[in-house]
Amino acid sequence: MSVIAAMYRSGGVATRKALVEETSRREVDAALRAGEIVREAHGRYALHIADEGARAASRLSGTLSHRTAALFWGWELKTVPAEPDVTVPHNREVDEPRRKGVALHRADLRPDEVEGRVTSRARTLVDCMRNLPFDEALAVADSALRRRSTSERRLVELAASLRGPGSRQARRVAQHATHLAANPFESVLRAIALDVVGLDLEAQVVIADASGRGRADLVDRARRVVVEAESFSFHARRGDLRRDCRRYTKLVLLGWRVLRFAWEDVMQHPDYVRESLESLAGLLAAEAS
Repeated sequence: MSVIAAMYRSGGVATRKALVEETSRREVDAALRAGEIVREAHGRYALHIADEGARAASRLSGTLSHRTAALFWGWELKTVPAEPDVTVPHNREVDEPRRKGVALHRADLRPDEVEGRVTSRARTLVDCMRNLPFDEALAVADSALRRRSTSERRLVELAASLRGPGSRQARRVAQHATHLAANPFESVLRAIALDVVGLDLEAQVVIADASGRGRADLVDRARRVVVEAESFSFHARRGDLRRDCRRYTKLVLLGWRVLRFAWEDVMQHPDYVRESLESLAGLLAAEAS
């Protein structure tokens, strides 16, 4: 896998350790020298689209916003935008040549909603929660909590203050967002599961018995269901694969139902994932009746 592909799979932001595990130290260093990725903080890299967006915002006398602002703040995304998001005032005239290659948004931002050339963390969260598809919005909110850029209480307050289009979704995102989600892959899987009647899955639950304890990605405690987001990088070494096989076998023997989904299915074939979860919910309902 190339460094750029690995960055896109990780949501546009990744640690050096994760990138080296997916590719190699030489490839990561080469991508950094070529400007394909930029150093966001010590040991943490981002795609250069945030830098491109900052230049586009300056060119349009606008403000970097939405998903590109989320990348600027170091939050992982489900989908890295093909074009940088830039917000300009409602009455700003922007001719076609100048807006080319930019996802243009219009809003009259307050001074406290802008920091330099980028929307503030709070405004970025509001824009993402109310305007992005639910699964993408949840991934951003989870990441902001994971990076301690906001708190669950503040997220709920922000959403509760909103009115008009997208406010209902924003409140739903805030209700379900959690710092426990490991990455956008897991956030999107949880977003799909939230629409399935008959399942109540929690993120990163510890399952313990007399022989030990382990953490599962998504767990329905009452129905004894485990749903895992399976990453290739996590199983890069043979020992990792063997350990996970033993863990899943043990869960089944202890009476847990285990479903495992690959990144490609969760991100590119959500209907398959949803149908599988609905089928499981149907089996559980039939058994309980």
